Amino acid sequence: MSDNYYARQLHSDRLRRIYDTGLPRVAQYLRAEMDFVRAALRPTDRVLELGAGYGRVLKELAPFAAELVGLDLAEDSVALGRGYVREHENVRMAAGDAYRLDFEDEFDVVLVLQNGLSAMKGRPELLVRETLDALKTGGRGYFSTYSPKFWPHRLAWFEEQAAKGLLGAIDREQTRDGRIVCVDGFTAATFSVDDLAELGRSSGRPYRLEEVDDSSLFLIITKE
Repeated sequence: MSDNYYARQLHSDRLRRIYDTGLPRVAQYLRAEMDFVRAALRPTDRVLELGAGYGRVLKELAPFAAELVGLDLAEDSVALGRGYVREHENVRMAAGDAYRLDFEDEFDVVLVLQNGLSAMKGRPELLVRETLDALKTGGRGYFSTYSPKFWPHRLAWFEEQAAKGLLGAIDREQTRDGRIVCVDGFTAATFSVDDLAELGRSSGRPYRLEEVDDSSLFLIITKE
């Protein structure tokens, strides 16, 4: 899992520039995901975010939980994140592989947001298993991907990133059916409702699916 485009290319300030978007619909999507998760948090919750980047989400969620840990494979992103969240004493950033977690029964909430199931390359069922191991009994894992309704806005966002020099141009011949391919070799898949439901079923735990803002699909698994 260490051969990851985000760790090699889209880390630290380059990653931050992705989220500095001039597209209102993309900004709405990013806000809607955070608002959805924030509404489910309790003040006593311990939260782990996998693929936390530079702490963009955790900084927003910090006032609403007791303790938050952000894990990312890219050490440069983690270093940037430590400065980005420094005013929040309840947030800690750490470098590490989401497929090799050292946590067991420690967190009330684990977040794998913004299509992290695709971005963190590997077998998604293994990532779900690692997430469940890190959760306390009664804890919840949140996994989000893109709604198919968001496809044109997602393409526009990738075009914006390519214009900034953060990614290669979109390969229009190979980009289709929820999968974006760039000429520099970057690919971004997505998960259908059926894919998420299968991950939920295979976990052996109670789960539900929810669409948010016509832009995100969430799989929420409870460890019981």
